[in-house]
Amino acid sequence: MKSIKQLREKKNTAILLIHCPDKQGILATVTEFLNKNNGNIIYLDQYVDRLEKIFYMRVEWELEGFNIPANKIGEYFETLIASELKMNYKLYFSEDVPRMAIFVSKMSHCLFDILSRYTAGEWDVEIPLIISNHEALKPVADRFDIDFHYIPINTKNKDEQEAKEIALLEEYKVDFIVLARYMQILSGGFVDHFPNKVINIHHSFLPAFAGAKPYHAAHERGVKIIGATSHYVTSELDGGPIIEQDVTRCSHVDTVKSLIRKGRDMEKIVLSNAVFKHLQRKVLVYKNRTVVFN
Repeated sequence: MKSIKQLREKKNTAILLIHCPDKQGILATVTEFLNKNNGNIIYLDQYVDRLEKIFYMRVEWELEGFNIPANKIGEYFETLIASELKMNYKLYFSEDVPRMAIFVSKMSHCLFDILSRYTAGEWDVEIPLIISNHEALKPVADRFDIDFHYIPINTKNKDEQEAKEIALLEEYKVDFIVLARYMQILSGGFVDHFPNKVINIHHSFLPAFAGAKPYHAAHERGVKIIGATSHYVTSELDGGPIIEQDVTRCSHVDTVKSLIRKGRDMEKIVLSNAVFKHLQRKVLVYKNRTVVFN
């Protein structure tokens, strides 16, 4: 059986995510920089927000034959282009495989979907640990040979336990976190350690049907659409920049049980799509919105 690393597509590219005040010639300036240095562009997408007057761009190019060494690209780009155009940019390399931590509670549907994609080699990612406030899903972590850490949290020990979590994430050199139906509210202090690096999933009944039984409340009202939303976590509860959303139809024949099944299907698909886009470096956050490139 092939290892996860063997299943991944081999590539050697660099990615620039850019946003800056819009002006004429930005696209030409960036592409000219790459072309002059023998960079073969394999992906380019750009968007201009005409209300905010902001230019957004994602460009990916092959590093084989590129004239500038990888460890000098950022320095050259900053000096020759970014500083003059007042650009905010991030530079990524495809060979740098991100490390993802998963936070869970008791529900397993999102966790299993993520782990199935991980073991199939669909994603360029490492998953070194799973953290939970319950022990229920430890057998799943054991089955996939992933370290499991049980960290129970209540109102009295929240600060202390979150400090333990942060220490673990630093120890495992985690780049970002996925809340796969983790039924705890993260403190602002925790979120500040990982800006735009914590991805959450929830049903899209909020704020109309809040509380512990949203599907029961939705069934009583006869809703016709069930959805899910995945977003980056901020200090504002469920108010972070949205990465991915989707819906599915329902009708009067649906029971609470079938609504829950449809909702959970939406949750795992939307969460996995959001994680995949994050891994592809196709999500750019500006203020409290995202530009998600195709």
